[in-house]
Amino acid sequence: MHPARVVVIEDEQAIRRGVADALRASGYEAAEAGDGDQGLEEAVRAGVDLVLLDLMLPRRDGLDVLAEVRRVRPTLPVIILTARGGEDDRVRGLKMGADDYVVKPFSARELLARVEAVLRRSLGRPRDVQGARLGRAVIDLDRREVWWSERERTDLSETEAAILAFLIAHRKRAVSREELLSRVWGIEPTGLETRTVDMHVARLRTKLRDPSGRQSPDAILTVRAHGYMAGPDLLPADAPSERAS
Repeated sequence: MHPARVVVIEDEQAIRRGVADALRASGYEAAEAGDGDQGLEEAVRAGVDLVLLDLMLPRRDGLDVLAEVRRVRPTLPVIILTARGGEDDRVRGLKMGADDYVVKPFSARELLARVEAVLRRSLGRPRDVQGARLGRAVIDLDRREVWWSERERTDLSETEAAILAFLIAHRKRAVSREELLSRVWGIEPTGLETRTVDMHVARLRTKLRDPSGRQSPDAILTVRAHGYMAGPDLLPADAPSERAS
C-alpha cells in the first residue's frame, strides 16, 4: 500500500521541518509549504491524504485556506496546528470543517497519534464510487453530472456528489446525520446543532427528480431516528438492479 501523503502548512521553518521529518520517520510522505497560497496549492493536489494546517500564515490566513480546501475537496482530512488555544478559535475551526485541533507546543508523539487516528477515520469517506444509475439517469460522480438524456443534464456540487458517493458506498445500511458530517464534511459533530445535512439532502432530492415529469425513482430514503439511506433505485454503475423483476 502506498504511504499516506501529508501536507504540512506552517510558516515557522523549524516547526515545519520538525513535523515533516517526524512524519517521514514514521513512514508517511510529507510535502511542505510556508505560506497560505503555497499551502492551498499543495493541499488540493491529487494524491494528498491529509493536511496539517497552521492558522497564522502569511499571504493567506489558515481559516481561509481551510474554507477553500473544504470547497474544493470537502472530504480531505485537515488537522489544525496553532498557538490559538482559545475555545472560540477551536470551535470556529471545527465548525469550518477541521477534523482535529492541536495546540502548540505539542509533542511529535501526540501529533503522530492524531494523524493516525484521523487517517483511520477518513477511510470511510467516499473515494472509489465514481458512477451510479438512478432509473433512466446516469450519474457521473467524478464530473458531478446527472444525465437523463443527451440533452437533459443536471449538475451536482462537490458536496452533493460526495454525499451520494458515501450513501452508495454504504448502501446496505442507514447513515446518520452525524456520520455524514464527520465523513463528508470532516466536522466533529459532538454537541453541534445544524441542519446542513438535511438541506443538502433536500437539494439533492430535487436535482434527482426526473425532469420529464415521469415518476421519479427512489434516490435517498429517510430512515426515522437513524438518518438517510440509498434508495433501491440508486445503484453503483456496475451493480445489477435490486428491484424484483
